[in-house]
Amino acid sequence: MAQFQSFEARVLRTVPLSEFTKHIELGVSGVAHFGFAPGQWLSVKATTPDGEEMTRAYSIASPPSENSHFAFCLNRVQDGYMSNYLCNLDTGAQIAFQGPFGNFILHPPARDTVFIATGTGIAPLRSMLHWLLAEPDRHQERQFWLLFGARREQDIYYREEFETLAAKHANFHFLPTLSRPEADWNGRRGYVQEHLPEIVGNRTDMHAYICGLAKMVKANRDFLKNLGWDRSSIRYERYD
Repeated sequence: MAQFQSFEARVLRTVPLSEFTKHIELGVSGVAHFGFAPGQWLSVKATTPDGEEMTRAYSIASPPSENSHFAFCLNRVQDGYMSNYLCNLDTGAQIAFQGPFGNFILHPPARDTVFIATGTGIAPLRSMLHWLLAEPDRHQERQFWLLFGARREQDIYYREEFETLAAKHANFHFLPTLSRPEADWNGRRGYVQEHLPEIVGNRTDMHAYICGLAKMVKANRDFLKNLGWDRSSIRYERYD
């Protein structure tokens, strides 16, 4: 059995994103550089009060950094030990993890791309988009759309951040849609798959990166495959 290197990271700060969701920033301890590809995940380890060792996978929600920092976007799961354990950590607390892992990463060649997420499925896509938009040679002459589905307006995680990126980059388009909007919501309504046709039209020369619950992932994959997209152009990761 393969042995993977273990690391420790210290909580630098936490930011509430909604009533049950947190953005947690961490710094890897004891290494000069911690590398990963945008979209990858880490396996976090913890021991429950009754002595059970537990591991859970969480996507990295930030781009690679020179100071070995990374972030998680975590949703508290009712009766779930790990998510609540992590969300309750104070600044300075240490966690243990292994990784990075996963092939849900950006694949060449660069093309116009639609990113589709619901809930905390935004995490790996946030990592990808920040990396892409950080350097002109990574995104010039390409168009990017982020189609982000949430239930309510307060559940649009990183909203101001994505709106700022869209204002700064004419080739990045932020398209949130709500499945349970209030009456005064003036944006898109319904599920993400209902708005995918307005982005792709009849094109088959694009890439798609999809992350969220299995039902949402399947609906968007089926639409793109029925349109004639090659399977290799549709990358996805399910959060179930």
